[in-house]
Amino acid sequence: MMSVALLSLAFLIAAVCAMIMGYAIQRGATCLVAAVDEVLNKRTGWRFLGLAEAAAWVAGSVLLWRALGGHETLPIGYPTTLGTVAGGALLGLGALVARACVFGAVARFGSGEWAYLLTPVGFFLGCVTIWPLIGEFPPMHIGSPLFGASWLLVPFAIFVGWRVFEAARAGRARMLAAHVWTPHRATAVIGIVFAISLIAVGPWAYTYALLALAQGKVDGVLAKFVLLAMLFAGALLGGWTAGRLKLRAPTRETVIRCLGGGVLMGWGSLLIPGGNDELLLVGIPLLQPYAWVAVASMAAAIALGRAAERRLSTR
Repeated sequence: MMSVALLSLAFLIAAVCAMIMGYAIQRGATCLVAAVDEVLNKRTGWRFLGLAEAAAWVAGSVLLWRALGGHETLPIGYPTTLGTVAGGALLGLGALVARACVFGAVARFGSGEWAYLLTPVGFFLGCVTIWPLIGEFPPMHIGSPLFGASWLLVPFAIFVGWRVFEAARAGRARMLAAHVWTPHRATAVIGIVFAISLIAVGPWAYTYALLALAQGKVDGVLAKFVLLAMLFAGALLGGWTAGRLKLRAPTRETVIRCLGGGVLMGWGSLLIPGGNDELLLVGIPLLQPYAWVAVASMAAAIALGRAAERRLSTR
């Protein structure tokens, strides 16, 4: 019998949000590898700006919910150590090997690059292989600095009003859809729907589900994997409606890259702990220091890896 949690209204809301999130990932600019490449090659930071806006939506929504008297299940942070830096670097290296981070893997799977389904498989295998050696990190009971900054609701309200005004100016439904599904705004949609689902059912980032399963935590894992399935279904729908969904037979090289990159990201996530989806959409918005350090380390590893690749190719 399915648990009551799966049948609850909160879970149904979260499931719809997960599907919308997968759809938006297909159109958004959430891949950290692509964001770093944009900075290196185009000297622009629009993808990073999109990620920042997604984080702002999560932070503002959670802060507003708490101001209204609501409560939610949120992670409480981890210490910042050398392991945090090493874990971020491994996440970056894994994303570089796979040519996509965990967000990018969802988008590329939704475009018919089926080998990218092996990235979360590799992530799980990485967690399983190194988990007995590391064990579980004790969380720090420090809460979030965000919760003491209720004044941020004022600029958040102004920001929301500006975005609503922008959407209203788009006019008709077709123009509104074209407005909403630009890469930058689709990334903002990811932040909005993730915030709603976070409030509804707590943290459920798909790497979190894989990590919990690898650690033998079965409580609530079924619900998280249903959300994971909805996320990938939304990505497939997004790829199909955008005309990107094509059958591409995976090559041996792609299979090895996707699986190997996933394993490296799994190792990194245990050292931090947390995957980059959890870091970007939970840790960064909640101003958790370990998340900021891990993401910075990940971005630096990707940038250094790209520089090394270019140097080798010129030789």
